[in-house]
Amino acid sequence: MKTFVIGDIHGAYKALIQCFERSGFDLKRDRLISLGDVCDRGPEVSLVFDALLDLEHLVYILGNHDMWAKEWFTTGHTPDMWYYQGGRHTVNSYTQGIPESHKDLIRNARNYFVETNRLFVHGGIFSGAAIENQDQHTFIWDRSLVSEALMRRSKGRDDAITDYTEIFVGHTPTIQFGSDHPIHACEVWLMDTGAGWGYPLSMMNIDSKEIFCSDPVAQLYEQHNYDYY
Repeated sequence: MKTFVIGDIHGAYKALIQCFERSGFDLKRDRLISLGDVCDRGPEVSLVFDALLDLEHLVYILGNHDMWAKEWFTTGHTPDMWYYQGGRHTVNSYTQGIPESHKDLIRNARNYFVETNRLFVHGGIFSGAAIENQDQHTFIWDRSLVSEALMRRSKGRDDAITDYTEIFVGHTPTIQFGSDHPIHACEVWLMDTGAGWGYPLSMMNIDSKEIFCSDPVAQLYEQHNYDYY
């Protein structure tokens, strides 16, 4: 089994399939750790869920967009803040209703995942507190860890911020820092390379550190209009 981590997919089914093909990902043998924000912005959220359900070994971590979509999945409520920040594309992808298997997948998403002293989380953590004492809001929204790592990197420092060997995060697009590939700063890997904004989706073998990127999502969905709020 090989283990791969993937950044924020945001409904970009074609990009996900390209990442699988380019990495040689084995749907039955290999493991995928999704860092969240599977939902919203892109046009094919339901197909992404179908693809993830085909995997034998999946770790799905909850993102902030997934949290919003989860509310709609379970209650039918569509808050304006969510709907106009990409949620409408999730709604539009489910014209035939939401399968129970999709609801179960998002209900069972984890707040974070730790293995062999590697942490996988959507947004981040507070570096000065035990993870057991932190809450879901921190895991899906926090950017203080990323900010600290990038600040140290800008000063030529690579000393660790936490006791984890590596931390893999989504949520903060690397395109904000001039890169459409993952960024490594201290022990932190930023894996969201902007698929939700029309840039490539990125996937990494966590052991070899090989990176596999899709074509820019805006080229794969030329007629799609993203919600840039």
